[in-house]
Amino acid sequence: MKIINKHFIREFEAVDKLEAGIMLTGAEVKSVKNGGIKLEGAFVKLRDDGAYLTNAEIAPYKYAKSDSYEAKRSRKLLLNKKELLRLKVKLNSGGKLAIVPVSCYNKASLVKVEIAISKSKKSWEAKKIDKERDEKRRVAKEIKEHF
Repeated sequence: MKIINKHFIREFEAVDKLEAGIMLTGAEVKSVKNGGIKLEGAFVKLRDDGAYLTNAEIAPYKYAKSDSYEAKRSRKLLLNKKELLRLKVKLNSGGKLAIVPVSCYNKASLVKVEIAISKSKKSWEAKKIDKERDEKRRVAKEIKEHF
């Protein structure tokens, strides 16, 4: 299972990438392994006690008792002190940088989140990428029709 943040690919350019564990409850783990996580609009917020994945939506597991389940709560990312310090230094180094989740996947029995220190693309850069993708699709379609 691998969930990719398509919003990241279109809107951001990665400067540096990291792999982090994520602190979940039992029902959330089962839901994520079934593909019930949405990373669009999610970001990582650094606090004094660590990094937190904010605004990521994990759907409630259908077989779990969910009286007061909060789908968009902040979840702690499991990073060591070196990685946290590296993130803080890069963010404070200048430039308009953000920490954004790229993907979520299984690694053995663990759930991992790939995060990236990234900078936002300009609107014309995103449009250029869309235009190139559409051109490739059009050329591939013409080749397929020709043969």
